Amino acid sequence: QVQLVESGGGLVQAGGSLRLSCAASGSTFSFNDMDWYRQAPGKQREFVARVDSAGKTDYADSVKGRFAISRDNAKATVYLQMNNLKAEDTAVYYCHARRSPVFIKFAGEYDDWGQGTQVTVSS
Repeated sequence: QVQLVESGGGLVQAGGSLRLSCAASGSTFSFNDMDWYRQAPGKQREFVARVDSAGKTDYADSVKGRFAISRDNAKATVYLQMNNLKAEDTAVYYCHARRSPVFIKFAGEYDDWGQGTQVTVSS
């Protein structure tokens, strides 16, 4: 069973930067697609960024050009570098792991969420 633990959240001024980390326990990290989602007060959880098991990345339009997702399989960690932060980026950020479809037959299905880390951007 893999557990996900986020860190790196905090309070930052608009225009500043933060780097979130999500450390995964367990030995099957490299078989998983890794996502970051966020949920602002009173809003639904929304997709932010994804890096799949092959290293391909995808981003929500609202963060393209400002955020960068990366992964280190040796450290079983996924990162979200957030630059030029805006007040509307304020949210709880969640790490999500899902077994990559190409590995489901080999490693079985898996889907899990971290506990979240708060990011607050002051304007």
